[in-house]
Amino acid sequence: MGNCQPTIVPYEDFDVVADIKAIRKACKGLGTDEQAIIDILADRSADQRQEIKNAYFEKYDDELVDVLKKELAGSFENALLAMLDLPIVFAVKELRKAMKGAGTDEDTLVEILCTSTNADIAMFKEYYFQVHERDLEADIEGETSGDVRNLLTALMQGDRDESYEVDEELAESDATCLFEAGEGSFGTDESTFSYVLASRNYLQLQATFKIYEQLCGTEILDVIENETSGTLKKCYKALVRVAKNPQLYFARRLNAAMKGAGTDEDTLIRIIVVRSEYDLETIKEMYLEKYDVSLKDAIKDECGGDFKRLLVAICH
Repeated sequence: MGNCQPTIVPYEDFDVVADIKAIRKACKGLGTDEQAIIDILADRSADQRQEIKNAYFEKYDDELVDVLKKELAGSFENALLAMLDLPIVFAVKELRKAMKGAGTDEDTLVEILCTSTNADIAMFKEYYFQVHERDLEADIEGETSGDVRNLLTALMQGDRDESYEVDEELAESDATCLFEAGEGSFGTDESTFSYVLASRNYLQLQATFKIYEQLCGTEILDVIENETSGTLKKCYKALVRVAKNPQLYFARRLNAAMKGAGTDEDTLIRIIVVRSEYDLETIKEMYLEKYDVSLKDAIKDECGGDFKRLLVAICH
């Protein structure tokens, strides 16, 4: 939506042979030259990084991923390995990780599925099966229940209206339906909220929220706060925030990952690596506007060592 700017664009003077030689040199001998690796990988597009990965194997008969795993550790290693996947492959690995083992990481599921376009959803299904030989929809259905399952299953259909047309009459009728399903009734009819939030285009939703506030004097996020709970509340809030301003939504997620005790490195990696070629520059602007501190400075305060240097380099 809108005019979104990336931080990473294809490197103009790309020379794959020079890059793989420099990476080989950085990993050889005593100690690793982490800065040399950062300088190369944080300044190449995902497609160029794929070329580097393939050329490295062809020349040295060594998988670059395995080489880096031997040389590096921790969040720095995780971030570099994420960069060596195509963004879509990394996303489906994150989806699987969120559903594997005991308990489900609902925050990650919500972040990925509630911010995706119809085309993203179709690609997730295809690549999830390719990478994991499993059915994404079946896994989501198996890992969630009730209203959350119904909402995520609706999103998985990938049939949101993605036009830029606003139908004022529809916005009024949706606003009235939302009121009657929530504040205007005893108990909440979640199916109405789920249907509207999962199917309307973003401009249409913005118009609906505006009319809702005029009709009822309540901000839609406050209604969701008061009328819903748990993971469903997280889903609804994410969908509303994404409809209003996707880049601000990601800025908020990054801030939450760095707030309080401990840092959620996985979320930092996921958003910064995946969004770098789409809208990370715009997310940085939103971050500064919202929190009065630059994203780079926030990362410098919260993270350390090579991991910090890599994230700052991706932010440019």
